[in-house]
Order: sequence, then C-alpha cells, then structure tokens
Amino acid sequence: MSGSSVSKVVVLMGGPSAEREVSLSSGEECAKALSGEGFEVVKIDAGPDLAERLKAEAPDVVFNALHGRWGEDGCVQGLLEWLQIPYTHSGVLASSLAMDKERAKDTFRAAGLPVVASILADKDEVQARHVMEPPYVVKPYNEGSSVGIYIVQEGANTPPKLAPTMPETVMVETYAPGRELTTTVMGDRALGVTDIITDGWYDYDAKYAEGGSRHEIPANIPAEIEAACLDYALRAHTALGCRGVSRTDFRWDESRGLDGLIILETNTQPGMTPTSLAPEQGAHQGMSFGAFCAWMVEDASCNR
Repeated sequence: MSGSSVSKVVVLMGGPSAEREVSLSSGEECAKALSGEGFEVVKIDAGPDLAERLKAEAPDVVFNALHGRWGEDGCVQGLLEWLQIPYTHSGVLASSLAMDKERAKDTFRAAGLPVVASILADKDEVQARHVMEPPYVVKPYNEGSSVGIYIVQEGANTPPKLAPTMPETVMVETYAPGRELTTTVMGDRALGVTDIITDGWYDYDAKYAEGGSRHEIPANIPAEIEAACLDYALRAHTALGCRGVSRTDFRWDESRGLDGLIILETNTQPGMTPTSLAPEQGAHQGMSFGAFCAWMVEDASCNR
C-alpha cells in the first residue's frame, strides 16, 4: 500500500439479489485479501440501511463485491455517487447498460462486435409457444451468474416450463454451440483467455461449486482466436464505458473459425471467489489475489 492515501475500505457484500451467496463468498475473500495488503477493512452486508451505515463508517473507498441486481445494475453505484464515496468497478451507466442484456447487445452491435440474434418476450408467451426456432436459450435479461438459464434443444416439441422466480420479461436468444471462453479486462488491457471446460452447460453450479468446471489458462486455441478474444473484450469494455475490472464471456464454434466466435455478455462485477476466473487471469499475469484486489482499491473513484 506504499504511497496510498487509502486506509479504510468498506467491502460491500451480500445484498438482496439472487446472487447473494456468491457475493458473500466474494466479499469474504476480498476482505481477507485487502486486510493482508494493509488496509483497514469493514464488511457491510448491504440492506435497506446501507446509506446510513456508509455515512457512519465514512470509508476512503468502497470495494463493491455485490453481484446481481441492485449491486451490479447501477443502483448502488448511484448511491455511492450521491454520497461521494469513491468505489471500484464500473459506474452508473456502464453497470446499468451491461446488466440489461438486450441493450448491451445493441451496444455491441453498434461497435461492430459479434452477438447472436435475440428478442425480449413475455414469460407466459415463452411458455405457451416457441417464440424462436429451436435451439434457443431463455434467461432473465437483467440477472447474472447463469441464474435461471433454460436451453431448448433442437427438435423440442414443447416450449420450456419456467420457474416462478423468472421475471415477467425474459430474453430468448439463438443457442450458440461451442466452447466457453472468457477474457478479463483490467483498466486498459485484456489479461488473457481462459477455456472453461464442463461436462454440461456452464451454469450456476459449474461456476461456483468446487470441481464444477475446469479452467484452462492460457486456452489451447489458435492465435487468431486468442487475439480476437482479447480485442473484442477490450472493445466491449470500452463500448459499454466500463471501468476497473470487467470480464467478457464468449462462445466459440471451432468448426466456423473466427466466424464462430460470439460475445455472450460482459460482466461488470466478475466473481471474486476461490473458483473465479478474473483473479485466475490476474495470477496468470503474475499478480497475487491481494495485489489484484488492491489494484481495484487504488483505481477507485467517483464519476465513473
């Protein structure tokens, strides 16, 4: 922490979203790492009294370890701007834009980045008929961490039965076959490409359970595909107006070469758990988990 003016950091974690448990895990890991880097750390489980608790703690920086709605969609970012407390990751607009998957795709299309066709549809309509020719994917348009993803296979006779917890409006997108690749952007550079290897769909359990997936870094892919992932991730980060650390996820259909590489989404609050991808890519660049977290604290600001 040499030369730093930051001493007290509040780690925001938990919160009321569908990704609460993951956020608690991220927050605990980040708090432990930041303490090890010499910061005074206070953990806050975000609730309705968040503004009062932040004012009482008066931190130099807020480390945002929240995931999902309220923490990742511009809401808490707006609160922190109002309170004029410097914070990590992306600001209000980029957070909101990235979390709204359809608007994010519109931004990617405008930037010349490859995405699959998608529509927003009423949940009841999606359960009543195929709103798109199978195979397709149904997911919430404003949640992360693969919460509530349904894959409708080619040749499926019936539409999917969605959980009651799914929002009234969902995203339906063309299924993209192939390998799952991901690239972390840190500031103004892309760190690397990881190949995520699972036995099935890269869902919530595969992301967060021990042994749920294997991460191969650097990915065993052609140089052209690696270069494209790094380029696309940085361009996606820039197009959305992201700050700090983001992670862009891809699908790559090997049989189609470069034409088979598409962006799934950009995460403005990548997971920071022991099985998370962004810290792994930092480690691949020689950066310890503590140094990775400390960089985010030093990068924190308002007006993001």
